[in-house]
Amino acid sequence: MKKRLLFIDRDGTIIVEPPEDYQVDSLEKLAFLPSAISRLRQIAEEMDFVLVMVTNQDGLGTESFPEADFIAPHQKMMDILTGENIHFYKVHIDKTFEHENAPTRKPRTGMLTEYFAETYDLANSFVIGDRLSDIELAENLGAKGILIGDKTSERAILSAKNWDEIYHFLQNSARRVHLERKTSETQISIELDLDGEGIYKMDTGVGFFDHMLDQLARHSGINLTIQVKGDLHIDEHHTIEDTALALGEAFQKALGNKQGINRYGHFSLPMDDVLTNVALDFSGRPWLVWQADFQREKVGEMPTEMVEHFFKSFADSAACNLNIKAEGQNDHHKIEGIFKAFAKSMKMAIYQNPDDKRIPSTKGIL
Repeated sequence: MKKRLLFIDRDGTIIVEPPEDYQVDSLEKLAFLPSAISRLRQIAEEMDFVLVMVTNQDGLGTESFPEADFIAPHQKMMDILTGENIHFYKVHIDKTFEHENAPTRKPRTGMLTEYFAETYDLANSFVIGDRLSDIELAENLGAKGILIGDKTSERAILSAKNWDEIYHFLQNSARRVHLERKTSETQISIELDLDGEGIYKMDTGVGFFDHMLDQLARHSGINLTIQVKGDLHIDEHHTIEDTALALGEAFQKALGNKQGINRYGHFSLPMDDVLTNVALDFSGRPWLVWQADFQREKVGEMPTEMVEHFFKSFADSAACNLNIKAEGQNDHHKIEGIFKAFAKSMKMAIYQNPDDKRIPSTKGIL
């Protein structure tokens, strides 16, 4: 799974920036912003972000800012953060002056090229800083910008007064995902919010499939928008399969390290002549047990053979166990019952206990 990042500025964001010379060049000048340490610790322990520090230090190493003056307070800051279980993957420091227009100086991305690799999920990452240049850096990275302090910006996804606001925003947005998946056969865009209100908008080009995805969102309580441009001039296979793969990936991203979730969900649902039973486990291991047969070739424009394939593809991509059984005569009712029972099972499984942030496994990882 791709890693999400928090690119965090230093002066004015984690520690106070001295207004007289903007240099933290002595231990006496070192002071943390209110709640910065406690909230960063919560973010580090409760969320699955990789922390990266990015800072401009004008003329560091020159006569105007000797490196020896910088090292002691910087190392003290890092020692305090490490002691509070706040670990930065890397610290990137640009030492140039603004007039030099160096490619490594924020908001340019010359120091951060490694994060454009496929390993990282920049679209669901954030830059946190106290200057508009930090918001511009976010835009240049393809991430979202959070501004802290008295400034505001319409370009920032959040203008926060303090770290308390940032923590609560990240906590609430941690289970929201935007995902794009493009192949030669399909182009898919998904907006997913696990803590939504059952709001949905589907456009896959396959009417009955849209209707089933509506059921998934409505009965699980998630917010879900899916837009698909697929090669329907060939058939429906790629559109349905790739939507399932993208949706499963979106769920895996949104669940993160799965702290505090129920993990398991199960639901038995009647629909006229049909009885469906679905059991779900976000175990980190893909598996599908399927017990449902259909008499019709299609319901609407959706091939019935693609129903099982949808859930197999979702299970593979989301890394979950699925056990699905449906009995009855009416194929429309069977398929709709399966999607509704799946949604109810999902609602149970993704519920996050606010009072228990442990990972629901004796292994300590899922």
